[in-house]
Amino acid sequence: MTTINGDRTGTEGVDWDARAAGFDEEPDHGLRDPRVRAAWAARLRAWLPRPAGDVLDLGCGTGSLSLLAAEQGHRITGVDRSPAMVALAREKLAGRDAVFLLGDAASPPVGEERYDAVLVRHVLWTLPEPGRVLRHWRDLLRPGGRLVLVEGVWGTVSPAGIPADRLTALLAPLGGRVRVEHLSGDPALWGREVDDERYAVLAVPG
Repeated sequence: MTTINGDRTGTEGVDWDARAAGFDEEPDHGLRDPRVRAAWAARLRAWLPRPAGDVLDLGCGTGSLSLLAAEQGHRITGVDRSPAMVALAREKLAGRDAVFLLGDAASPPVGEERYDAVLVRHVLWTLPEPGRVLRHWRDLLRPGGRLVLVEGVWGTVSPAGIPADRLTALLAPLGGRVRVEHLSGDPALWGREVDDERYAVLAVPG
């Protein structure tokens, strides 16, 4: 996701390989600030299943959330379309129970594998046909598995993203349980105060 003067813009035409080296400089990307890192670790501990299981991190970037999940005992499969991002994620999680694949988050190259959780942060809003994508992600879950979707609407001049009410409506046909957690009021997650819409949706499809 790109940032221009504090406003988020679309990802069309973004060279993610070129951006990979500096991607972790944003506080909520690199999680280098101990307070930001601890805030995301606490959220993942609440969102991901217990006991630890198999987590599919789609659009994983440099693997920061994958690393936190691995530290909590989960087995990680990460997918990103940027070879440079995947290389950095592999380096970040070297020696851990994690594999990173080059591919499209909308149709990850995982074959018949199934997961206890599909974790996706700031990716769904960029994908065409999000309803179809959500159905496919649902099919990647084991029975009782969950979708953990962190999304938002960024910017004021040209807002970009997906509102929580639209995402919950897209999830409604999948049945099951859906819960929204609003994240804008927790500056520790972002390294600063924010005033736009940021949230997580936790869904256990029926």
